[in-house]
Amino acid sequence: MNPKVSIIIACKDIDILTLECIDKCSELEYGNFEIIVLHDHGSTLIPGIRIIPTGEVSPGRKRNIGLENSDSELLAFIDSDAYPKRDWLKNAVRYFSDPGIGAVGGPGLTPEKDSVMQKAGGYILSSFMVGGLANRYDTGRCRASDDIHSCNFIARRSVLEETGGWDEKYWPGEDTLICLGIKKTGKRMIEAPDVVVFHHRRSLFAKHLQQVSRFGLHRGFFAKRFPETSLRLSYFIPSMFVLFVISGIIFLFIDNSVRVLYIFLLFIYLFAALIVSLMATAYGKNLLLLPLVFTGTIATHIIYGIYFLRGLAARELER
Repeated sequence: MNPKVSIIIACKDIDILTLECIDKCSELEYGNFEIIVLHDHGSTLIPGIRIIPTGEVSPGRKRNIGLENSDSELLAFIDSDAYPKRDWLKNAVRYFSDPGIGAVGGPGLTPEKDSVMQKAGGYILSSFMVGGLANRYDTGRCRASDDIHSCNFIARRSVLEETGGWDEKYWPGEDTLICLGIKKTGKRMIEAPDVVVFHHRRSLFAKHLQQVSRFGLHRGFFAKRFPETSLRLSYFIPSMFVLFVISGIIFLFIDNSVRVLYIFLLFIYLFAALIVSLMATAYGKNLLLLPLVFTGTIATHIIYGIYFLRGLAARELER
């Protein structure tokens, strides 16, 4: 018999995106699951759905409340602005036949019906110059992971309980910390290409860059506070680029001999960003978005780099 799965949806309000998520979860090709929605306030009733008002608490606290109110063997966490492919649970559960697997994740793809500006943000996040966040590991094979995103996160109850549950202080970053906890239990984590959700994107430019700034701030702070999984050269590269741009401008006024080298290196970066943006928009058959994606990629690197440095310098982060 298939193990019971509790689908946990943490949200502030049961808005149109949350309702879409609930509807799509209800249509899953899996016969043994429940849906638990954790929202701030209200008395909304949806037949067949468990809705628990939590008050205005952190996403980590909401997910822990979902864990506490479930008796399922597996828990599947999905963001309220995402929705699963019909075979999401069916495919994910197969991987737990290996007792060494503690958690499974997969791609978070940009929905086709997202707006032009949302799709542009999705192309940027899909770029390997931004870590391939929007569709990472959508490559046809499973990969080991130590940082599964909370928008598509399925885990064993026993493993979550052993870690002590989700961190209730930090957001974003709570998924990084739960993965660090799972890693310490000795269980493995994988991201599988057939465990797919569709994740609505933030629109360029303001909302996208606001999200990127939060990612950068927390990753910079985590790089010194939780180096086990966050102290990686790749996370520092955008900040190195920002420092390169600033120092180059300063030295141009001090020593003209560096001008040629500086302009050459800057040209190499811009050319690489252009090629990557071209590849992303060509793959998505949307070349008209190339100027937006090219500009957005550069802005993403700069904003992330600046906020990473701020996080690195911070003594503590406010929730």
